[in-house]
Amino acid sequence: MMPLNFAPEGEELVVKKIGGSPDVRQHLADIGFHVGSVVTIITTLAGNIIVKIMDSRIAISREMAQKIMV
Repeated sequence: MMPLNFAPEGEELVVKKIGGSPDVRQHLADIGFHVGSVVTIITTLAGNIIVKIMDSRIAISREMAQKIMV
């Protein structure tokens, strides 16, 4: 298990754990990050990570990505 921000680009990964405060976990759930979700890192751009999740592309900060374990 590793934080999402350390995962390689282009590889499909499964979310195994989501950390952080209850507000952070709720925000991540609202944008599609749930345990068992499949996520792919598209690219890293200016401190943000562009990911594909549930047929959508979403930019999240590096700090948020550290709370998502894959």
